[in-house]
Amino acid sequence: MGRFAGKTVVVTGSGKEKGLGQGVLQAFADEGANCIVSDLAIDAEAEGVAEELRSRGAEVAAIACDVSKADQCAALIAEAANHFGSVDILVNNAGIGFKMKPLLDVDTRDEWDQVIAVNLSGAFYCTQAAARQMVEQGRGGRIINIASQAAKTGFPHLPAYVSSKHGMVGLTRASAVELGAHEITVNAICPNHVTTGLGAQQNEYFSKLLGFDTVEDYLANMSAKNPMGRPGLPSDTAAACLWLASDEAFYVTGEALNVSGGEEMH
Repeated sequence: MGRFAGKTVVVTGSGKEKGLGQGVLQAFADEGANCIVSDLAIDAEAEGVAEELRSRGAEVAAIACDVSKADQCAALIAEAANHFGSVDILVNNAGIGFKMKPLLDVDTRDEWDQVIAVNLSGAFYCTQAAARQMVEQGRGGRIINIASQAAKTGFPHLPAYVSSKHGMVGLTRASAVELGAHEITVNAICPNHVTTGLGAQQNEYFSKLLGFDTVEDYLANMSAKNPMGRPGLPSDTAAACLWLASDEAFYVTGEALNVSGGEEMH
């Protein structure tokens, strides 16, 4: 049956193959959860993600949501609850991390406002909607924010991204304080670099910025600096999500958990 049989997990930004959101949903599917695939659009790729989850035995629904729109976030949670009867776990995974530019060159509207709207405001809108549903259900719940190593450390050419991820940790802590009375825990996970589709764009940009001859050289240098000898994998973050959503982590809330192979230690 699995640890999460009968529970429903919503993962935003999960419609990309080999993406972090897909990896998280795969872990929950293998533990018996009902899965909500959600992305900006439910296209052929997102349908493929949903079908792969069904092949694992999961019940799956795919729901489009632009997380920068509060009404769409509310509709996502309402539709998920209507489809499966409850929303028990929310993973705020949707994010923009591919807009890289020096601080002095950042365009306010296109490279600042949009990143903050998706990464931070989107996490707030979904958290609020899911928490309202969980309070109404009356049996607690789990909210997990996918932050980043950039929630703990500054990086060049990513001012909006770093700011949004630092803000996500603040949202995690503020939400945890208020929602604890309803047995809803709120935690963040801070992975180091994970080479998903988004991560691959960062690899291309930073390998050139830092003067490496090839992306492979850049990745080799990244691995050499990590105590565990490699960048992160989607499965590393997924395993942390499973634990934070489990009964064993009931008394853990307001935390920003590093999943970085020892690259980040504060």
